[in-house]
Amino acid sequence: MQQEIRFATFNLLNLAPAGAKLYDNLVPHTEEEFEAKINWTARQIDLLDADVIGFQEIFSQSALKLALSRTRKYRDAIHVGFDPDPNAERLTPSVALVSRLPLACAGVEYPHFPDGVAMPAGSRDAARFARPVVHAQVIASPDVTIDVVVVHLKSKRPDYRTGDSSEDAQLYALACLRSLIRRGTEAVALRVLLSNLAHERRRPRVVLGDFNDVADAVTTGIVIGAGAPLGERLFDACQLQRSGDCARHVGFSSMHDGQYTTIDHILVSEEFNPALPNAIGEVVDVTYLNDHLVLGLPEASDHGQVLARIRLFDVGDRLMDAGA
Repeated sequence: MQQEIRFATFNLLNLAPAGAKLYDNLVPHTEEEFEAKINWTARQIDLLDADVIGFQEIFSQSALKLALSRTRKYRDAIHVGFDPDPNAERLTPSVALVSRLPLACAGVEYPHFPDGVAMPAGSRDAARFARPVVHAQVIASPDVTIDVVVVHLKSKRPDYRTGDSSEDAQLYALACLRSLIRRGTEAVALRVLLSNLAHERRRPRVVLGDFNDVADAVTTGIVIGAGAPLGERLFDACQLQRSGDCARHVGFSSMHDGQYTTIDHILVSEEFNPALPNAIGEVVDVTYLNDHLVLGLPEASDHGQVLARIRLFDVGDRLMDAGA
């Protein structure tokens, strides 16, 4: 029997309770703003109607749970999330995974880089992800378990040091470079982690997240595994979709300074690339929920949501697709 599985990624934009202090330049939510944000988030989650959703920019997992409780379709979903360390030098948001499908075991987080990966000496949190990666083993069918990984890589926002200013071209450029090095190192750490999963588990993999860069960026390519052995490589679901219509393609997840880009991605392993012999399914289509970006809704996220529909083959269907 054919089966469709829906995966989505959703950056929530600073999800935190009313009154919570997050950044020096960010005014805390009022009670009214928080209520509006939670209600919009709940409606958007229902609109996605995905089986598995990866979330980013969560300062309070309880706030996400509140949003889930106000949905129609996710009140009983499994939530895998870990709050940021309150004792950390800098408060950073976390990620989460929500699944309506069962898990093979409890989800885990990876706060540390794999052995052998580190930022340059003297860097802040030199051996840690700024936002720990979350991993869960999702049971898609009796015969298929998928390793799903949720990520949020470092943004392009300049990483200033005390006293730095954007008015100084050199200090500004160095701050941008520090951000790039952080994002690149996190991409390498994630690539190692995903390659290890490929060798240890030998299961299909799906990566959901905010990469803070476009699909053909160097950092995204590192995560994809460009040049790696085929069994370790990932593929951009948008590029694989079977029913994509280039004439109607309005895929973007971010608007900044008048530019429309996609920095939120869904990556899949070879098992969902029908051109490869180990395929057990295919990406039917990838859609973007981004009307709220154009409308500028104050309670909404500043990211569009990305949704991928994946169809698992049954035996007869796979033989037919293979030309047997």
